[in-house]
Amino acid sequence: MKNHQFPRAALLVALALPLGLTAFAVPPGVRSIPKSDTKEPAMTQHARGTFDVKVSPQAAEEKVGDPTVGRLALDKRFHGDLEATGKGQMLAVATDVKGSAGYVAMERVTGTLKGRIGSFALQHSGTMTRGTPGLAITVVPDSGTGGLAGIAGSMSIEIADGKHSYDFEYTLPAAP
Repeated sequence: MKNHQFPRAALLVALALPLGLTAFAVPPGVRSIPKSDTKEPAMTQHARGTFDVKVSPQAAEEKVGDPTVGRLALDKRFHGDLEATGKGQMLAVATDVKGSAGYVAMERVTGTLKGRIGSFALQHSGTMTRGTPGLAITVVPDSGTGGLAGIAGSMSIEIADGKHSYDFEYTLPAAP
């Protein structure tokens, strides 16, 4: 494997992110937010329901990337506490080892979440290690629009008897 050199700033960011960026000072000219300007944290809420998903292979781009990486379109319909559509793209790789693969995806969800209308983006990161799954689905920071502006959270997915369900743990600022 090649030894990759990362710029020093990228290495500092990579090390600081898990620490909550505590190692960084406020840059000159940027106003820090006094504690009196901050709001109380929102209560965590849950949305649950089912969804239908259609995954369609997309044509490989000529001479772009590795041909073993599959590119797929996502088309979802959420039901339950989240009545919405999801549109996105997935990149996936299967290995020569049975049951081992990985995927990443970006998805824009548009609709109504417990009465609040808007949209937000989800970032997926999934792996399968010899049949053992691992999945993280996170709301992209600051991606919420309309009544879903300020949303944060994560989603888990369960597939049982061929049916997909979701459990969405999230926070939202109080409705205006």
